[in-house]
Amino acid sequence: MKISHIDHIGIAVKSLEKASEFYTRFLGCKPAGKETVPDQKATVSFFLFKDTTVELLEATELEGPIAKFIASKGEGIHHIAFRVENIEDTIAELKAKGVRLIDEQPRTGARGIKIAFVHPKETSGVLMELCQHFTKE
Repeated sequence: MKISHIDHIGIAVKSLEKASEFYTRFLGCKPAGKETVPDQKATVSFFLFKDTTVELLEATELEGPIAKFIASKGEGIHHIAFRVENIEDTIAELKAKGVRLIDEQPRTGARGIKIAFVHPKETSGVLMELCQHFTKE
């Protein structure tokens, strides 16, 4: 398994507009894109910081994972994503080692990348996302 770096940090927010204002007004960052991810029942806004992206995630449905996260834990860090070379091989290796996964097959996430989540009970309570980009960035 080869992890190259932290790809992004996902932050669950109640309002993309309000949260984005902090990054633009106080940090001087410009949004690097915004998209709705129906599978995740969320709208995501991106802010780039060299090799890492901050993803602000706002729920689009009350029963979605982001809404449930905010209801139980409040706004804050939702997940940390690590970029891998080959997500299928990484999943297979983790499964072989007995690691509990949320996703045993990759799915498509924001920006069209392949993603899979490791269960937080395996990672000291942190939701870990594995992601594979299709092109070098």
